[in-house]
Amino acid sequence: MKVLFIGGTGIISSACSELALAQGMELYLLNRGESSRPVPDGAKVLRGDIRDPGSVRQTLDDLALGNLEFDVVVDWVAFTPEHIETDLDLFAGRTKQYVFISSASAYQKPLGHLPITESTPLHNPFWQYSRDKIACEDRLTRAYREDGFPVTVVRPSHTYDRTLLPMDGGWTVVDRMRRGKPVIVHGDGTSLWTLTHHRDFAVGFVGLLGRPAVIGEAVQITGDEWLTWNQIFELVAGAAGVKAQLVHVPSEVIAAFAPDWGAGLLGDKAHSAVFDNTKIKRLVPEFNATIPYARGVQEVLAWYDADPARQVVDGKLDGLMDRIIGQIQAVRP
Repeated sequence: MKVLFIGGTGIISSACSELALAQGMELYLLNRGESSRPVPDGAKVLRGDIRDPGSVRQTLDDLALGNLEFDVVVDWVAFTPEHIETDLDLFAGRTKQYVFISSASAYQKPLGHLPITESTPLHNPFWQYSRDKIACEDRLTRAYREDGFPVTVVRPSHTYDRTLLPMDGGWTVVDRMRRGKPVIVHGDGTSLWTLTHHRDFAVGFVGLLGRPAVIGEAVQITGDEWLTWNQIFELVAGAAGVKAQLVHVPSEVIAAFAPDWGAGLLGDKAHSAVFDNTKIKRLVPEFNATIPYARGVQEVLAWYDADPARQVVDGKLDGLMDRIIGQIQAVRP
């Protein structure tokens, strides 16, 4: 198969690029050459900026490259309906399958029922990011129904690689843990969350490429391990070699101090996320999440500890956490 990834070197997509190449796909990456991750060996790089459609069209129409068409186009960096309009203009008639990377955060908040399936309603009044993803899905559904545009929607949940910590604040939280300072956990820390290693995700994702059966379909790809946020913080602390001092703060209080942080909580992380992966397992029988977070977090901490330059502390956020914790502790007996 001839496959184009718009992006392809990100947290999720890097593992998918490597697996696609390992499975013998002819992989092209369209990017600006600014990623901190290297292009995998064997991928063919097309220089272009998807936010400058003219530059992409010029590349696609380059006679020296053979007026490029693809079996599959995957856009890893489409976030708004405007981005989708660009893709419809560029790739209608150039691909047999277009894959849009949506988000499990688009599912109904608060949830009406668990587990989450592909038929769970899409509705998120709290987070603009999620509403934009929903609008993208709506536009692509219309393009499929009215024009036959061959879309497949994929909804990842919280997918990580060795560079990504799961909690808001990232390394700043680990730094606080190692300095013996308390850290904030939203709510009472008992809501359930699903973390998926990007290599596990890649197995399900690459298995969907070139599949006529998933044209016009939405498919979620997540792990099957459900952890409370208390457990997640404790696993991170254990990998960091310390014991965490957890301070539980209502998400609404966090949102009052920091609206952007609060939007991601109220629109996503504050709600239990338990997924039914029956559909992806039926479509891609080899998909099975095999990397538990207890092992994955060891990779993450090893990566950070291998180079102190990666251990960047956000001083402003650190101070904000101190203020929130101070207020909470002042009113609690």
